[in-house]
Amino acid sequence: SSGINAEWPLRPGALSRVGKAYMKKEDLDKAMYYYDKAITEHRDPNILKERSDVLKLVKEKEKLAYISPEKSQAEKAKGNDVFKQGKYAEALQFYNEAIKRNPTDHVPYSNRAACYTKLMEFGLAMQDCDKCIELNPMFVKGYLRKAAVLKIDKPQEAKAVYEKALEIDPNNAEAKQGIHHCSQSLRNLKPEDRAKLAMNDPEIQQILQDPSMQVILEQMQKDPAAAQEHLKNADVRDKFMKLVESGVVQVR
Repeated sequence: SSGINAEWPLRPGALSRVGKAYMKKEDLDKAMYYYDKAITEHRDPNILKERSDVLKLVKEKEKLAYISPEKSQAEKAKGNDVFKQGKYAEALQFYNEAIKRNPTDHVPYSNRAACYTKLMEFGLAMQDCDKCIELNPMFVKGYLRKAAVLKIDKPQEAKAVYEKALEIDPNNAEAKQGIHHCSQSLRNLKPEDRAKLAMNDPEIQQILQDPSMQVILEQMQKDPAAAQEHLKNADVRDKFMKLVESGVVQVR
């Protein structure tokens, strides 16, 4: 009987070796079949780990097999139709499908961001705008949609995104209008509220945390002549003007 006991853990090992051989041949279905049989007999942690690796490959293969730019375009078109009718939750489903069918196309992310914005899901809208911009940094609409979300409560950040859109398309009317709107919103704020808002702007934070800028600002405060000297440097001048515009630095 001791012979039988010694034998049973070997069988799953043999099955997993067959699984591994099929995996090397890229026959993932057969590999899964043998790994499943192996863990039914003995849940060995190493075999479970190997099976999990095969499963990842299977899912990746299914995902790739699902990709179809033509079907993605068709789903996006259906989404656009229902979006125009104000059926945003329905449009969302079509855009989800368009993204699954072609995850590297930037446009459905931009469309889905518009959907999320209409559905007041601003966090998800921002994620999609960022993904869209990451996939195509020259796609102006990605920036316009991102700025439209930020404009709601972060005019300072929205203005910077509209400016980025203008760099790509200098004649973009929506970006020009957006900058005007954000500047108006910022002007209407009390100086202390404007400064508080600006402190959340990553660019402002970066300027204030720059040790050399800290020294320069301190010197400028104490000595007007030093201020004139420092402002001759274009980089310092740009940063200083940004702080003044944002209300963080008050010029008397």
